Parts: sequence; structure tokens; C-alpha cells
Amino acid sequence: MDGDVITRPAVLILLGPPGAGKGTQARRLEEKFGLIQLSTGDLLRAAVAGGTPAGKDAKAVMDAGGLVSDEIVIAILRDRLGEDDCLQGVILDGFPRTTVQAEALDILLDETGQRINAAISMDVDDAAMVERISGRYTCAGCGEGYHDSFKQPDVAGTCDNCGGTEMKRRADDTAETVASRLEAYHAQTAPLVSYYQTKGVLASVDAMGAIDEITVALGDIVTNSL
Repeated sequence: MDGDVITRPAVLILLGPPGAGKGTQARRLEEKFGLIQLSTGDLLRAAVAGGTPAGKDAKAVMDAGGLVSDEIVIAILRDRLGEDDCLQGVILDGFPRTTVQAEALDILLDETGQRINAAISMDVDDAAMVERISGRYTCAGCGEGYHDSFKQPDVAGTCDNCGGTEMKRRADDTAETVASRLEAYHAQTAPLVSYYQTKGVLASVDAMGAIDEITVALGDIVTNSL
């Protein structure tokens, strides 16, 4: 953990539109601070696979073609926060997405005696996101992210992290879908910036810079928030 010691369970939130680099930076924060990255999708899949009560509720909704409610997501998150590997702290990636979810999260953390150390807004330029997103791909084995222009593996076609040789791209990483996702982000999630600013826990980084520079800036924010 590079000598960084957390004395209380930390709760960090990464805010930013699709393609801002939240996943890549969350993994780096995991390594540096010993935190656990929690994404909504991973939480739902694990809960369903594990057959937890909340997971069974989520499966019933998804099997019926519905959207999992905030209540179910919060229940799954509550279960996950209680596991031993989360005692050092967590990074929430993809949750909350709305102020309603943020309020529900505040209630949950009150129950567990935790608090949000920092909500970090990864600020981007919308116009530049089209090139960034349309050129990205990931390792099918470990999920490490790469890009045609900005971050290629040291050896073409081979993941630097796990050595895997199978890469994949999202079918919806097109200019049209990117524009739609950005619009949805600004309409739904961007108000969280104001929400957490009011609470005095908001920080921001320029997510259009070099990946290593963003990592340093995020590390400074996390260190100062603990």
C-alpha cells in the first residue's frame, strides 16, 4: 500500500461520465490504499450468483425484464460492506447515480457508522470523449483497459497486467451511443456534483490529462480525505 495507512473504513465515490477512466483509476487506488472497488454491476452479479436474499430479489426482477430498484441495490451494498475485505474501505464506482440514491446511501452509512470521505468528480470535455471511448478496449481476462491512441499494451495484443491475449470492445462504443450516454449522465448523475459540494466532500480532477498524472492527483485527494 506504499505506506499509506487507513485508520477507519473509508468510503470514496468516483463520479464521471462513461469513458472518464473511473475503472482504471479505481483499480490503481485499490492497489495503493488497499481499498475494494465496488461497481453496481459486479455487486448485482455476485449477489445473484451467491443466492443472497437481496440477490434472489434482484434475480426475480431481472428475470422479469425489470430494473432493479434502489432498495434492492442498497440491500446488496449493505451486505457487501459487512464483509471482512471491506474493513479497510471501499471505492464506489457507478453508484450512486442519482440524488435519490445518494440520500439512500447516506442513510445506509449512518446505520453502519461510516461516512463519505470524498466524492471525486472526474471532469472531462464532452467533445473529446467520442475519440476516447470509440478507441477503447479491454482485456477479456482481467478487465485492464487500453486505447488505440492513448494506452496500448507494451506488447501488441498481450495484456500488460495478466498476459492475456484476448481483447474485447463494447459494441455500443459509437459516436451516437456515446452522445446519448453523456446526455443521460448530465441529466441524471451530474447533479450529484452539487449534492456532494453542499456536503463539503466534493473534490475534482481533470480527467483529460495523462493517466499517471490523474492517478497522482487522485492519490493526493484520497490521502487528504482519510
